[in-house]
Amino acid sequence: MTYYLAIDIGGTFIKFGILDSNEHFLEQDKMETNAHRGGPHILKTVKELVKWYRSKYPLTGVCISTAGMVDPIEGTVFYAGPQIPNYAGTCFKKEIEAAFHIPCEVENDVNCAGLAERVSGSGKNSKISVCLTIGTGIGGCLLLDKQVFHGHSYSACEVGYLQLSEGSFQDLASTSALVRFVAQQENDLESEWSGLRIFEEAKLGNKNCILGIERMVHYLAAGIANICYVVNPETIILGGGIMSQKEYLANKIRDAGNEKLVPALAENLNLVFAQHENSAGMLGAYYHFRERMKQ
Repeated sequence: MTYYLAIDIGGTFIKFGILDSNEHFLEQDKMETNAHRGGPHILKTVKELVKWYRSKYPLTGVCISTAGMVDPIEGTVFYAGPQIPNYAGTCFKKEIEAAFHIPCEVENDVNCAGLAERVSGSGKNSKISVCLTIGTGIGGCLLLDKQVFHGHSYSACEVGYLQLSEGSFQDLASTSALVRFVAQQENDLESEWSGLRIFEEAKLGNKNCILGIERMVHYLAAGIANICYVVNPETIILGGGIMSQKEYLANKIRDAGNEKLVPALAENLNLVFAQHENSAGMLGAYYHFRERMKQ
C-alpha cells in the first residue's frame, strides 16, 4: 500500500489528510491558515506537516492544493491576492523535494476541486465541464475530459474577474457579496451575518434575505450564461459552502439561467452541485499528483 499526504491551503483553513492508493482517507484534520502571517509562514507550516506525517507513514508523495495562481509544472504560486502577503513566488515543489526527497506536485485549489468532481464526483463522465466555487470570491475551472485547461500562462477560467454590467462577477454573486448586501439592507455590520444565517432567515420569511438571495441568483445566472456562450460546457458544477443549500437554490438558478440562455444551450446544459465538499481540494490534489507521475 502507498500513502500520500494531501494538503489544501485556503485563506481561512489548511486542510490535510493521508490517502492510500485506493483513494481512502485514513485521517483528516485542519488548522487555521493565519494567512496574515504570509507565504513564508505557510511554507513553514507545510514543511512541519510533511515532517510529522513522514514519521508516521512511508509517504510516496505530497499533493498540494492552494489558493492563488499556480504554475503546475514548476509547482510555484506566481500570483496571490492581498489576503496572503508575500505568497507569490512560493516554490512548494522545489522546497519540499529538496528538504524531504519526496515527490511533490502543486495545483490551484479550484482546479483541484474541479478535478475531484470530474474524476469521481458530480461531473463524472462529462466531456466538457466547468466547476465554480462560490465563496469569498468566485473561482472557476475548465476541464476537458479529465484534463484541466490551464490556458497560455496558467490563468484560464479566472471567472471571478468577468465583467458584468454592474461590476465583476465575484463582487456581485459571491457569498461575500450576498452578506454585504443583506447587512446593508438590515443596517447591520457584515460581521453579524453569514451565508448560513441568511438562508435560515430567508426560509423564515425575512424579506431582505430573500431579496439578497434573488439578487445573488440573478448575477450568478448571468455569469454562468456568459461562460456557457464561450465554452458550451456539458456540465456546470457548483461548489463552495453556500451551495450546500441545494434544495433552496437549484430550481432558482436553473430558471434564471434558462432566461439568459438560448434554448439550444439551456436544453443541453447539466447543472449539478459539488459532491466532495470539504475533501474536494485534497482529493483533487491527489488526482493531479497521480497524473503528473504518469507524465
